[in-house]
Amino acid sequence: MTTDKTELPAKKTATSKTLAAAKKVVKPALKPAAKKAGAISKPAAKNPEKKPKVKVVHDNFSMPKAEYRKIAEIKEVCLKAGLHVKKSEVLRAGLKALGQMNEAQLKSALAGLAKVKADLPKAP
Repeated sequence: MTTDKTELPAKKTATSKTLAAAKKVVKPALKPAAKKAGAISKPAAKNPEKKPKVKVVHDNFSMPKAEYRKIAEIKEVCLKAGLHVKKSEVLRAGLKALGQMNEAQLKSALAGLAKVKADLPKAP
């Protein structure tokens, strides 16, 4: 029942080494994040020309499949040109183009569209 004094320090040393190793692993992971957070907050406070955030609106719409496929075709053309775009960017570009038309051009462009009934999913 005698306890050897060399065993106790060995256990403490092993435990302290394990804790020290765990701390070493955690510390490098935290330092870059702390640096990034500090670097981001300092210039943001000093930058008087900071643009306000634009609010985004989420909405649902319906369109014929052929016109919906046209979005994918436009995206492919953009990819071939080296430009990666999202569906929303294609639609926004279309709105911008429509906004630059005069009344006669806009009326002509919209006259060719068929009316689409909004198909809402039925509630269970």
